[in-house]
Amino acid sequence: MFDKVLVANRGEIAVRVMRACDDLGVETVAVYSDADKHGGHVRYADEAYNVGPARAADSYLDHDAVIEAARKADADAIHPGYGFLAENATFAAAVEATDSVTWIGPSSESMEQAGEKTKARKVMQAAEVPIVPGTTEPVDSEEEVRAFGDEHGYPIAIKAEGGGGGRGMKIVREPEEAADQLEAAKREGEAYFDNDSVYLERYLESPRHIEVQILGDEHGNVRHLGERDCSLQRRHQKVIEEGPSPALSDELREKIGAAARRGADEADYYNAGTFEFLVEEEDRSDGELLGPDADFYFLEVNTRIQVEHCVTEELTGIDIVKWQIRVAAGEEIDFTQEDVELEGHAIEFRINAENAAEDFAPATGGELSTYDPPGGIGVRVDDASRQGDDLVTDYDSMIAKLIVHGGSREECLARSERALAEYDIEGIPTIVPFHRLMLTDDAFTAGTHTTKYLDEQLDPAEIEAAQERWGTEPTPSEGGEETVEREFTVEVNGKRFEVSLEESADLFAGAGGGSGASAGRPSPRGGDDGDDSAAISADGEVVSAEMQGTILEVNVAEGDTVAAGDVICVLEAMKMENDVIAETGGTVTEIAVAEGDSVDQGDPLVVLE
Repeated sequence: MFDKVLVANRGEIAVRVMRACDDLGVETVAVYSDADKHGGHVRYADEAYNVGPARAADSYLDHDAVIEAARKADADAIHPGYGFLAENATFAAAVEATDSVTWIGPSSESMEQAGEKTKARKVMQAAEVPIVPGTTEPVDSEEEVRAFGDEHGYPIAIKAEGGGGGRGMKIVREPEEAADQLEAAKREGEAYFDNDSVYLERYLESPRHIEVQILGDEHGNVRHLGERDCSLQRRHQKVIEEGPSPALSDELREKIGAAARRGADEADYYNAGTFEFLVEEEDRSDGELLGPDADFYFLEVNTRIQVEHCVTEELTGIDIVKWQIRVAAGEEIDFTQEDVELEGHAIEFRINAENAAEDFAPATGGELSTYDPPGGIGVRVDDASRQGDDLVTDYDSMIAKLIVHGGSREECLARSERALAEYDIEGIPTIVPFHRLMLTDDAFTAGTHTTKYLDEQLDPAEIEAAQERWGTEPTPSEGGEETVEREFTVEVNGKRFEVSLEESADLFAGAGGGSGASAGRPSPRGGDDGDDSAAISADGEVVSAEMQGTILEVNVAEGDTVAAGDVICVLEAMKMENDVIAETGGTVTEIAVAEGDSVDQGDPLVVLE
């Protein structure tokens, strides 16, 4: 077994992996960006190392920085969690090539074969697994997209090779959209997965999303741990997952499981992974299940642990993360396929810092003034945040996961109502009100919803009513306290040490005058000390950032004439692209940002005259 594992991730998944390490008697190392210096995963780890600025590309996605942190910590293994570098075969290969450091996951060769989508489609074809019509080679041009549409029809999904969870996927509904959507998919693939390669698939209009959990070792043992239904999604991103699927007959369940096993064998796959499928929904009467003749297609392989792995753990009693570590250490799986039994029903609710009533817009800041998660029989919470923490808005909006288990789906739904009602979060908006609404929704409770249900069928007025009834809003921080706690983070050779001091506020009254230190932070773009915004000199209508994020694209130049409604730039926040629109027309007289800049809420972007 390993002595020390570096977890190359953040938030709740980093803490989840560290807990598994603790159970195995293994020490843990955290990495963190400047934005995460007070993060829960940093508090939990035995030691922690800074790997760069807030921007993920400069920290969590920096291969050299992460591996160097492992060397400094004398870690003998790296676990990637999910997201960031978890499915990056190049990074996995770099870890494999590092002396005395083991990669906890599938081999880089297996990741490249099964994880990169076009190669995975070839493997599935060889294993006689049905696949959606699509390309088996990456595409680079608008003409290729149009030719595919001419042959297979529209809509078309352009998907990033290294993508997942809707990241790096764009839909082309008519030929004129091909160029813009291709560029956007490649850009997201590069930004989120360090890989701008994309491929094409025929876009299915009303499928269910079914996935099969696989666990294998290097001794030739492969087990499947049942399926999960992840059909409740908004904008192709999952919000509620459950298992077993409420829509599948036992015969169809076995056919999909057998397809996953064939695919895993063909790919020579080991460690944890998930084989995902789309199942065509049919018109069904109440209580009717999808039979063995229902059409299903291979979607992709996720060569990592997934957000919703907890559902399978609750159903099987198998700790998948511990087995990832044990398999990487060379151990053999000690249970047979016949030993795998699914008991009862489990549902996972993603606790995202979003306002569902505002099209699931991510929170732009706030503090967890109250954070009191639920408990009791059958209730599990995976999180990293604690009361008093500030919300970090530079990354994914998920702050926790609530997993509920019951003896039946009916009991699980009832227990979920109780657990969500107990979940007390104040200071930031979350989608807890949305989850409570779904437990009263006829389509969800009947299990007839598809991946398009939220985007195309659910009445937004119902979400607004739920938010008004159960929602919370951001709480501004309170000033005027009599004491001031000052925390200092000291880094020696990249390793983190913390010092905290608490002193009377009176000691600091007027202390910032003269040539002393300013209370504000310097502007990254040359503003005066203490000014958080970019420096601008032109007069006119200032278009400002509505949320904190990163500028992905600037679509105007000085001197351009724009009309109301034109897209000025693209701002990425919480892994979502947001178009910044000109509310009025005018001439661009100044541009305060460039591609790759990080901006805060309220920062000026463009001046119009």
